[in-house]
Amino acid sequence: MPRITAPTVAEHRAAQQRALLSAARTLLARTGEAPSMAEVAALAGLARPSAYQYYKSRTDLLHALVLDVFPRWAQRVELAMAEEELPADRILAYVLTNITLVAEGEHAVGRVLAAVAPSEELDAQSSRMHQQLLDPLVGALEEMGAPDPAVTAELINAIVHTGTRLLEAGTPHVQVQQRVRELLGPYVREHGGKAKETTL
Repeated sequence: MPRITAPTVAEHRAAQQRALLSAARTLLARTGEAPSMAEVAALAGLARPSAYQYYKSRTDLLHALVLDVFPRWAQRVELAMAEEELPADRILAYVLTNITLVAEGEHAVGRVLAAVAPSEELDAQSSRMHQQLLDPLVGALEEMGAPDPAVTAELINAIVHTGTRLLEAGTPHVQVQQRVRELLGPYVREHGGKAKETTL
């Protein structure tokens, strides 16, 4: 039986599962391919048989990663928006945080998962995440009196998609951020925002 390294068995299990998920995410981002259980276990500092005590197969591990990556992305965006007092500044925070997450490799992980995880589950999770991301953006637009918040939110999201393509084509993160600020800054300031020059 593995040595318990946390105050309780439940906490130990959660820590080991987190280590395995983090290792799988790192390997996916690094190689663009689904890693083997042996590779994940090695990076997490576990023996291969121990990894199977937490996830019964590579598919099981990838399922868990699908359910982990997308909600964590949405949480990062929501927290960044919540730090801004003015609704117009929350819009800029939404775009910049999404772009930062892409630059950090989260989008690449999601793309790889789309190729290796069951499509039905991934499609459902992607749809939920898309809506979860758009809800606070639409709310900020409604709060500042945008005439058609849902359509405007989709147009703003198109900037995120374009920024993603630029990053994936090799454009530096800082350069993409600057272009976003130049594009959205006037809109944000027009609606009462400060468009602060902070780096996310």
